[in-house]
Amino acid sequence: MNLAAFPSPSLLATPTPAAAAIPRHEMPLNPSSAFSSSASSLLRRSLSASLRRISPMASAAAPTSAPAAAAAENGAAKATEQRPVQVAKRLEKFKTTIFTQMSMLAIKHGAINLGQGFPNFDGPDFVKEAAIQAINAGKNQYARGFGVPELNSAIAERFLKDSGLQVDPEKEVTVTSGCTEAIAATILGLINPGDEVILFAPFYDSYEATLSMAGANVKALTLRAPDFAVPLEELKAAVSKNTKAIMINTPHNPTGKMFTREELEFIATLCKENDVLLFSDEVYDKLAFEADHISMASIPGMYERTVTMNSLGKTFSLTGWKIGWAIAPPHLTWGLRQAHSFLTFATCTPMQAAAAAALRAPDSYYEELKRDYSAKKALLLDGLKDAGFIVYPSSGTYFIMVDHTPFGFDNDIEFCEYLIREVGVAAIPPSVFYLNPEEGKKLVRFTFCKDEDTLRGAVERMKTKLRKK
Repeated sequence: MNLAAFPSPSLLATPTPAAAAIPRHEMPLNPSSAFSSSASSLLRRSLSASLRRISPMASAAAPTSAPAAAAAENGAAKATEQRPVQVAKRLEKFKTTIFTQMSMLAIKHGAINLGQGFPNFDGPDFVKEAAIQAINAGKNQYARGFGVPELNSAIAERFLKDSGLQVDPEKEVTVTSGCTEAIAATILGLINPGDEVILFAPFYDSYEATLSMAGANVKALTLRAPDFAVPLEELKAAVSKNTKAIMINTPHNPTGKMFTREELEFIATLCKENDVLLFSDEVYDKLAFEADHISMASIPGMYERTVTMNSLGKTFSLTGWKIGWAIAPPHLTWGLRQAHSFLTFATCTPMQAAAAAALRAPDSYYEELKRDYSAKKALLLDGLKDAGFIVYPSSGTYFIMVDHTPFGFDNDIEFCEYLIREVGVAAIPPSVFYLNPEEGKKLVRFTFCKDEDTLRGAVERMKTKLRKK
């Protein structure tokens, strides 16, 4: 198959229901050189070709109009020349994302998209109405840099209810443009060049990219199937005098793992013994199925060294609003607010007012959310098993990881291309979520944040068309 043949920009501008718009939050394509298959090589080549086509700096010169040609003859203008794209060295390794690549293939082949982690249904009406009311009430100018008071207070109230910790909404809560900006502000505001930061692979893409921008040294410890447990002794050996922070994500994207209390307490002990900070991404905290979510900041002795990051998008199916926040003690809040001030300064004012209304939703909203997602999860999980995958448990998030090897493919990229082209379902090859892609080449990630008809359609295609080898 010729992967260089992508849809035109006009087609991409009007995605089909099976393949929705491509979100900002995506993982970098960084397949291992060990992937020697023609499929993955072709994917990398087509990626470079598509980059050349879409980059304004790399595009070929447009046809010259008559006036422009005349001006050029008179020496008034210079011919446009093709130039290579330019990027700072610290970002050279972060290529076009695998999400973009797979979504383009999904559009081309009419595949049902179970790859991208955002809902194909809308958020609750009461939250949208609150945004409309805020706009009509004139709340449309710059907000206070660290958040409008009503949202800061609502975040503090919610955190108290969830974790038992009382925080000062004025001094310890910072509203950001999505959790991705909370991550960026935390890293850029608290990490110095040369600092060592420990991640758990597979990991969300912005961690490594932002750490690279901060000049940090990244260590990654691998969470391995089937239970993706934290390798405690490996972690203990990895912490050094240069370790500035450990970063966790619980519930965990992409594995669906929830960090256990034992794991959190072990990590907490290492942090306290070695004076290490802890950055905790908890955007899926309301999508915990088999156990209650535990916030790292609630572990005794950890609040003073923890930054807790969260957002509105996953819980209220409003990922496009980009409302996030960071909760931290004042001495850590100072640094992240300094970075926030020069990243975005402030976040959308009327959406903050609506977010405050959302966070004050009754408990019944969260109970219904969990019931709804539990049903979606069961539908997809059972369908994946029936289709022949080795399915790993998912205790939280809206992702399921599977082993694709029963179908006889060498790696995840090759399998996901086949799945789109021949089966009509899009998933994500998670090898790109590892520092060493070899560690993820047997795995595939599916999402169940779609309506049930979409999930049933995808399951039926896989059950009908996939064959074990």
